[in-house]
Amino acid sequence: MIMGKSINTVILGTGSYIPQNIISGNEFLNSTFFENGNRLEKENAEIIHKFSEITEIVERRYACPEQLSNHIGAKAAEKAIENAGIDKETLDYIIFCHNFGDIPLNSNRSDILPSLASKVKQHLGIHNPDCVAYDLIFGCPGWVQGAIQADYYIKSGDAKRVMVIGAETLSRIIDPHDRDSMIFSDGAGAVIFGAEESAAQKGILAHKTETHAVNYGNLLTMGKGSHPDETSGNFYLKMNGRKLYEFAVVQVPQVIKKAIDKAGLSVEDINIVFVHQANGKMDTAIMKRLFKLYGKDVVPENLVPMTISWLGNSSVATVPTLLDLVLKEQVKGYKVKAGDVAVFASVGAGMHINAFVYRF
Repeated sequence: MIMGKSINTVILGTGSYIPQNIISGNEFLNSTFFENGNRLEKENAEIIHKFSEITEIVERRYACPEQLSNHIGAKAAEKAIENAGIDKETLDYIIFCHNFGDIPLNSNRSDILPSLASKVKQHLGIHNPDCVAYDLIFGCPGWVQGAIQADYYIKSGDAKRVMVIGAETLSRIIDPHDRDSMIFSDGAGAVIFGAEESAAQKGILAHKTETHAVNYGNLLTMGKGSHPDETSGNFYLKMNGRKLYEFAVVQVPQVIKKAIDKAGLSVEDINIVFVHQANGKMDTAIMKRLFKLYGKDVVPENLVPMTISWLGNSSVATVPTLLDLVLKEQVKGYKVKAGDVAVFASVGAGMHINAFVYRF
C-alpha cells in the first residue's frame, strides 16, 4: 500500500439476466387459493387486484422450462465479466448467493451438488484453481452479504477481484394454491468487485448485518401446500406476510442507520438507495421510518428506484439486478455519477437484515 492511500472495494462491472417469460396477474385467474384449509371466497380477479394494490406487483418473470438457477446465474456472470472488461482467469472468488439451488421444472427437489458457484465456474471455463467458488445461503439478503464478504477479502489483501452472483428460480418452489406465491419471481444479477488503491475514500465505506432468529426465524419457512388435499409431500415457500411487514418496517431502518452512521455520514448524504424489492409499500414505509430516525419528515423524490412492478420479488437477485439496470440507465429517471453515495439494503429469511454504504 502506497503511503496515504488505502485499498477500496469498488464495482468493476455488472450484469443481469431477466427471464423473457412474463407472468401477468391474469395468469392466476383460474387458480384455486386456500387459507387455513379453506378456499378463499372472493373472486380471483378481486384477490389479484388487491394483491397488486398492496405489493405494487403487476407482473413477474419466470425462467424458461429448461433453465436452472446456475444457468441464469452464468448468463449474468458472463455479462458482468464483459462489462468489467477483465480476464475471467483473474477472479479470486466466485460467490453464488441463492436459497434453493437448482430445481428442475415440476420436481420441487433441490440440487446443490456441486455448488452452483462451481457449476458457473465450469460453465465460464475458468481453469485457475486459485479462483475459489462457493455458495452462500442467507435468505433474500444473500447478495448483499456476499458483497460484504467480498469487501473483507479485498481489504484484507486476500483477493483483488471477487464476483458475487445472486440468482433464484422461485417459480419452482412456490405453492400454486397460496396467493402469496404471486409475489415471487425468477432472475439473476452479478457484480464484480475489485481492489482500487486510492487516497480518496470510495467503494464500500461501511456495512452492518444483524440476525433476529429467536423471535422472528419462523416468518419465512418451508411448509406444506395450502390445498387440504395435497398429497405430494412437497414443501413450499411460506411466509407470514403481515408479521414480516411489521418486522421489516421497524428493524430495517435501524440497520441502515447503523451502516450510515458507521460511514460517518447522514441520511442527507445518500443519493440513491438500492433496497430489496419485496413489497412496494413496505419499501416506502421503510424509507419513511429511516428518515424519521434522523428527524426528517420528508423522503426526497427519486431516491429509491423500483422494479418490483414488472420484475416481482426474485429474492437474492433483486438488488444486483436493480443495480445493473440503474447503472445502464434502464430504470427511467435514475442514473449515478462519480461521487454519489448509495445504500444497499435487504431483509429476509433468518431473519437477516443487512446494509452497506457505497461511494461511486
